[in-house]
Amino acid sequence: MEPKTGDTVIVETKDKKLNGILMPVPESEEDIIILKLESGYNIGIDKKNVKAIKLVKSPIEKKQKPAEIKTDKKLPTISILHTGGTIASKVDYKTGGVIAKFSPSEIIGMFPELKNIANINSRKIASMQSEMMRFVHYNLMAKEIEKEVKKGVDGIIITHGTDTMHYTSAALRFILEDLSVPVVLVGSQRSSDRGSSDAGLNLISACYFIANSDFADVAICMHENMSDESCLILPALKTRKMHTSRRDAFRPINAIPIARVNFNEKNISFLNKNYNKKDKRKLKLKLINEKIKIGLIKTHTNMFADEFLAYKNFDGLVIEGTGLGHLPNEEIDEYTKENKKIFTTLKDMIKKGLIAVMSSQAIYGRLQMNVYTPMRELQEIGVLGHLNDMTAETTFIKLAWLLSNYKKEKVKVLITKNLRGEISERVEDKTFLS
Repeated sequence: MEPKTGDTVIVETKDKKLNGILMPVPESEEDIIILKLESGYNIGIDKKNVKAIKLVKSPIEKKQKPAEIKTDKKLPTISILHTGGTIASKVDYKTGGVIAKFSPSEIIGMFPELKNIANINSRKIASMQSEMMRFVHYNLMAKEIEKEVKKGVDGIIITHGTDTMHYTSAALRFILEDLSVPVVLVGSQRSSDRGSSDAGLNLISACYFIANSDFADVAICMHENMSDESCLILPALKTRKMHTSRRDAFRPINAIPIARVNFNEKNISFLNKNYNKKDKRKLKLKLINEKIKIGLIKTHTNMFADEFLAYKNFDGLVIEGTGLGHLPNEEIDEYTKENKKIFTTLKDMIKKGLIAVMSSQAIYGRLQMNVYTPMRELQEIGVLGHLNDMTAETTFIKLAWLLSNYKKEKVKVLITKNLRGEISERVEDKTFLS
C-alpha cells in the first residue's frame, strides 16, 4: 500500500532512516517529502535522496468518551474556560499538523490529577490563536468570568495561547474590579503530543494553587525553568513572554513572582505577599471600548514622520522609546531634518487630541524623561509616561482601558498612577532578569 499523508512511515535515505508522519507538501515543492519527526519538528527531504518509504501504520481516530466527573463536597470548585492555544493542541493525522482540537472534557481526561485537587467545571468559550484576539475578546472573557463568579466557584483558569497571554492578563486585571476569586491564565509552549510538553504541569499547578491558597487576583501560571519541578505564579501586569519556545519563557518585569508552586512536593511558597486575598467583594466589570484605536510604535534610527502619521486618526499611541524614553526628535545637523519633522508631526497630532504615552524598549528599568533636553521637549508637547516602568504591552492595554472609562484629561493623570499594581514603587536589582 502506498503511504499517504498522515501515515507513520520510515523514510530510508542514502545516509540514514527517519521515522515520522508524512505531511502534506505544497504544490510548489513537489520534489520534497515533509516528515514530522517524533520530536514534533518537521524536516524536508529531497526525493532524489530517498531510497524507500516503508509504511509503519495508518492513523486510527479514536473517539474519546467525556471524562466522568464526580463531585466531592470536600473539594473546592474550579472552572476551566478554554480559549484555544497550544495547551489544547495535538497532531491532526490528516495533515500531520498541530491544531487546537480538544474539548474541555478531553482536557480533564488528559490530566486526571485535576479531579483530585478540585471539582472541575470546563467549557469552551473560544477556539483561536491568541494573536488573533481583539479588545472584544477581553470583554467576552470578562463576562464569562463574571458568570462563573456568580455561580459561586472558588477560582477560574483561562487556557490561552502564549503569544499574547500577557496582553490578556493585563486587560483582565484592569477590567475585573473587586475580584473576589483567583483568575489564573495558563498556556503551553509545547503541545500535548510532545514528550517535552509543559501543558500538564502548568495546568495542574494553577489548579493546585487556586485550591490551596487565599489568592484572589489575576495571574499567569507557567514553568519556572526548563525542568518539570515547579511553576511560577506571575503578576498579571508585570509579566512578559521573553522567549519564542522555552518552557520558562514568561518572566516578571521590574517585579518578582507572586509564588512558586511545586506540585510534586505539594508545596506553595509565596515570594510576594502583597496580593489581594479571597473575600466577599462584589465583582464589577469596567470593559474596554471595542472601537477604541490604540497604536504601538517602536522607535529606531532613520525614522520618518510618515511612520507617526499612520496613527493620526487613533485615540492613543504608545511609543516604545529607546533607553530612558528617547525618540529622534531633534535636528542636529544637515542630515537630521526629518527628526524635526517627526517632532512637529507628533506635536500636531497631540494638539488634535491624540494621547501619546512613552514606554521603553529596554524592557527593564524606569523612564526618566527629565534627564535630557529632547525628552523634556517631548513632555512639553504632551508626551506622557515620565517615571513609567510598565512594559509597552501593559502601557498599551492600560491606555485602551483608561480611554474606555475616563475622559481624556483624567486619562492624562491616571496613566502614570499605580492603579492595579502596574507601576512599581521601586525597581530593585533582584528583579532584573529574574
